[in-house]
Amino acid sequence: MADKEHKIRCQNLWKIFGPSPHSVLDLIKNGASKQEVMEKTGHVIAIRDASFEVQENEVFVVMGLSGSGKSTLVRCMNRLMEPTSGSIFIEGANVAEMSNHDLKELRRHKLSMVFQHFGLLPHRSVIDNITFGLEVRGDSKKERQERAQNALEMVGLGGWESSRIQELSGGMQQRVGLARALAVGPEILLMDEPFSALDPLIRRQMQDEFINLRAKMKKTVVFITHDLLEALTLGDRVAIMRDGIIVQLGTPEEIVTSPADDYVREFVKDVPRGKVIPVNNIMEEPPLVTDGEQLVSAAIKEMERKDTDFAFVVNSDGCCEGVFTRQQAMDTREERSKKIGEVASREFPTTSPNAPLEQCLSLVAEDDTPVAVLDEEQHLVGVVTRPVLLRAVQSSGGDNGEA
Repeated sequence: MADKEHKIRCQNLWKIFGPSPHSVLDLIKNGASKQEVMEKTGHVIAIRDASFEVQENEVFVVMGLSGSGKSTLVRCMNRLMEPTSGSIFIEGANVAEMSNHDLKELRRHKLSMVFQHFGLLPHRSVIDNITFGLEVRGDSKKERQERAQNALEMVGLGGWESSRIQELSGGMQQRVGLARALAVGPEILLMDEPFSALDPLIRRQMQDEFINLRAKMKKTVVFITHDLLEALTLGDRVAIMRDGIIVQLGTPEEIVTSPADDYVREFVKDVPRGKVIPVNNIMEEPPLVTDGEQLVSAAIKEMERKDTDFAFVVNSDGCCEGVFTRQQAMDTREERSKKIGEVASREFPTTSPNAPLEQCLSLVAEDDTPVAVLDEEQHLVGVVTRPVLLRAVQSSGGDNGEA
């Protein structure tokens, strides 16, 4: 029995297509490749001994080319396909051992699936498409309407309730499909290449929408894609599949900076590192931190002693309120009896520890003021200077931004 600390846990999962899948296991154990098994027996190995865990509220992305087994994997999670062997636990319950009744309850209440092709009903309005799953579940009309409206607002389609599906763009239709999945209130979303059928521009917009939406919806997501940059942009962790095998599992940063083999290395060689390496990878300790009560004269002496051009001002709660520069020190020679909090600049560049490096490029373009790295409570946890940022971007493969 798996414990419940993981939302999803897959153990030694196999899926083999063919008339007698268990009959080829010995051949596989003796080292036969996927191609050899297919040539000798006609069986196809779709998933080969996959094991992984997905944490609560994590976006877990499975990436692979066509035929890698990624879509089969996600369909085994809710038993749209029956695994050949292995276990899939959702909150400690083994999906493979569930009765039909328990499996229906799981699909109706715990998880929803969003497909590449939207599967919307053209004869129904937008709102009626969203309520469809709730009707099947037997929810009251009032509850269906409330849930559907909330989901519609969440995906940014308020006001389109009465529209017909054919009146919507591809991106809007995909939002309806996502709203339909969200309306049932699932804890887990299984998303099988949801943006693949969209035009490139709309696809990028949907990726941005998804990033914004995930902060609101607090769901555990298993996201399937063949696009590496999409995987690295959206995923907290990424599993890369090849011929049914998970060849590497890690954070976007780990995959880009430490590819497991030549296959992964070939994939990531052209990835703009600035898009996936987070700020906390290169941030440094602030050169000087002081409170707003310190006199300008004392701050200047401290800056000279530490040979720094910048001092960050924090309040009694540790929240960053401003920055004081050596240039300001020169301009305030006649006001050295003032408190530094009175003269420090309240406008200064900031970012978060998890932001990608490329977001800092524009922040350091105008002057040499370090970018203050602030956590969710606005505490100063580090700084990013222009020289360090440019070295990190250039040494890791480089964006072409100029600073």
